[in-house]
Amino acid sequence: MKKMLFIYNANAGTGVLKPKLADVLDIFTKSGYAVTVYPTQKYHDAVEKIQKCKGPAGFDLIVCSGGDGTLDEVVTGMQMAGIKKPLGYIPAGTTNDFASSLSIPKDILEAADTAVNGVPFPCDVGSFNDDNFIYIAAFGLFTDVSYETKQSMKNILGHLAYVLEGAKRIFNIPSYKIRVTHDGEEIEDEFIYGMVTNSRSVGGFSGIIGTDVVFDDGEFEVTLIKTPKNPIELNELLGAIVMKQINPERMYSFRSGAVRFESLEAIPWTLDGEFGGAHEEVIVRNNKQALQIMVRQEVAAGLSVASRTKQTEDGEKAEEEK
Repeated sequence: MKKMLFIYNANAGTGVLKPKLADVLDIFTKSGYAVTVYPTQKYHDAVEKIQKCKGPAGFDLIVCSGGDGTLDEVVTGMQMAGIKKPLGYIPAGTTNDFASSLSIPKDILEAADTAVNGVPFPCDVGSFNDDNFIYIAAFGLFTDVSYETKQSMKNILGHLAYVLEGAKRIFNIPSYKIRVTHDGEEIEDEFIYGMVTNSRSVGGFSGIIGTDVVFDDGEFEVTLIKTPKNPIELNELLGAIVMKQINPERMYSFRSGAVRFESLEAIPWTLDGEFGGAHEEVIVRNNKQALQIMVRQEVAAGLSVASRTKQTEDGEKAEEEK
């Protein structure tokens, strides 16, 4: 039989996996896998477990279940160990941004079926100095909410927990002066927020970055929000966010495969919703198609750079017809 390692975080989200665990394992077994099950015990436990899997006695498929933080740990372990096996993901967290972006089913059993009967999609992975991230590296406004909100509060209130935690600090917004370098260009300004993303959903909200995000092009979407200097600028900024539009007067937006951030003070960052440390200098690089993640066959094509090319061609054709 084929070998599978199944890692899950029993404390993720509202515990939706627990009552369906036997059914999930049945799906795996019926698909021809001998399954090794490992429930994580502590922070970064998945990283350590994955690193021990390297070698001839490894697995044909790795599947993980939990929130974005659990997924981040598993992928980090795979990258550090040089494991190239496919990865299945059963989202069981509070927001599950990355799963939403890849159209991985929210239903536990459907996601389990996708993990073993889907197709591997070559997805980009980010490096952040000596660390890794899957879909977002961010600093500034409310980025600490996800890792400072108590798990018990997340379990009870879900996404509302993040909103309530963030509301506590709306009048205490830090601002950072940062030099940003990418593709031969340099930006120096004051920012209240910045994110480097490979996702169509951030913080549970979709469409914030745009509709033409793809996951295998070797580039991240970078969004930087300037510090508003008066109430008028703040209103313009809030309006752009609500309308999910880029306001070039209040924001910078570009794509890049490598970005450097430099500041005079150490700035706290979050990586996939977990604390990524405080840094004066950060170098973010895109590792193109470094991860094979299992997705449904019918959605795979829409995630690739080919879909963006088709969108562009369709748009140009529509303009010509006008």
